[in-house]
Amino acid sequence: MPLGIFGFMALWSPFFIVALVFLTAVYFLLTVKWRRSFPDSEPLKKKQAVYFILGMLLLYVVKGSPVEVLSSILFSAHMTQMALLYLVVTPLIILGIPTWVWKAVIKLPVIKGVFGFMTKPLISLLSFNVIFSIYHIPIVFDHVRTDPTSHGLAMTILFILSLFMWWPLLNPGDEDIDLSGLKRIGYILGSAVLLTPACGLIIFAENPLYAPYYDPQEFMKALALCVPANTLNGLSISGPELFTNMSIENDQQLGGVIMKIIQEIVFGVMLFNLFFQWYRSDQEKQEKLSYDPVIDPSSTES
Repeated sequence: MPLGIFGFMALWSPFFIVALVFLTAVYFLLTVKWRRSFPDSEPLKKKQAVYFILGMLLLYVVKGSPVEVLSSILFSAHMTQMALLYLVVTPLIILGIPTWVWKAVIKLPVIKGVFGFMTKPLISLLSFNVIFSIYHIPIVFDHVRTDPTSHGLAMTILFILSLFMWWPLLNPGDEDIDLSGLKRIGYILGSAVLLTPACGLIIFAENPLYAPYYDPQEFMKALALCVPANTLNGLSISGPELFTNMSIENDQQLGGVIMKIIQEIVFGVMLFNLFFQWYRSDQEKQEKLSYDPVIDPSSTES
């Protein structure tokens, strides 16, 4: 696949690397060097640092590497990008940021009310999945994928909504959210169900749905969002056929399948972790009961 024709700047996004390195530096300065300047702060845990770094690395892979250009050429690459960004990167970042930082941010007057409302389980569950489904309505998708302002706004909104969606599940120190036991299972299954119609529409569609992947003019507009204009003007490209032998219909179906598979894997891991926590909690209770001495009430009488 001759992606090299787009050049180093388009494929590897050096400015995006600089931005992510800067964010990572601020993260460690805030959580390590400047931590003592904040009340109620706690030492950074190794696990949190690992989560955050993994989140930054994966964020670069999906938005700064050749995957970004490939997502404008193949719908399957786009759906892989979306699934990883909103189902993997977001929870990694939430888990990577210490609880005391989250609490300080949430308490800000500008954020507190909105955050409190948007992280209510039903609101957070519906908002992301509904907006994600609307995004994949062909007329909406075609506009967002070819207009730079709409594209940036849509990606930002979806990322924020994905944060709200994950918050009740991960719940780092938020006492206002009580999502445990069967409610947590219901939340996970509900999210899987709500995303199914959008994936089903894509998988079972008999014709190409999205113009940026079959219309030459729209295809070039979509590429212009991630390839410099001076590079793009010197190329003779009419569509994705230069980069793949897969038909547009098969690429589209593959995209829907990939999205659903990644979702099932992520939520499957969440369910496994939940059941494991229940099992471990039950084992700890059993061990505590087996080691606690039985006290004879008569022995305490004087």
